[in-house]
Amino acid sequence: MKQWIQEINGISSEVERLFGKLSQEDLHKKPNPSTWSIAENLQHLITLNSSYFPIFRQLKDGTIRRPFVGKFEFFTKLFGNMIYQSVSDGGKKKIKTFPRWEPKIFDPQAPIVVDFLKHQKELNDQIKSLQLFIEKEAVIYSPANKLIVYTLPKALDIIVAHEHRHLDQAKKLLNP
Repeated sequence: MKQWIQEINGISSEVERLFGKLSQEDLHKKPNPSTWSIAENLQHLITLNSSYFPIFRQLKDGTIRRPFVGKFEFFTKLFGNMIYQSVSDGGKKKIKTFPRWEPKIFDPQAPIVVDFLKHQKELNDQIKSLQLFIEKEAVIYSPANKLIVYTLPKALDIIVAHEHRHLDQAKKLLNP
């Protein structure tokens, strides 16, 4: 658990250091229409990570319904490893996200860096509240599809690797 929290804190520090003093214009600048801005990368992470929170809540209150495939370790390892590999390739392959996770910037003047840092604290709090389930390697489903199952520790690996991926994408926008 410490490792995930340390990595999330490191990402938060780097976001604050690199992007915290940028103007709204710089945060929203796009080199081309098909590339996300720094703000869009951060918004995407908030949106995607937050989509796990209802699943975490169901896990904690005992109402989670694990799909039938979640009873087989083969599938939980297969799906977990496959998704982890896709987000931890260093951004070599561009991956289209699901529409529900596309960044939606409603207010271009919103303090996206502040919002991201608040979200990161909430993510850390969520992880701390899941310690028992992490230790038991509870099986959860993906917010994208209930038939995609993996362990909670693998989900946290995926979340952190995905954050690193988008932080790297955002950093590239500082020196286009």
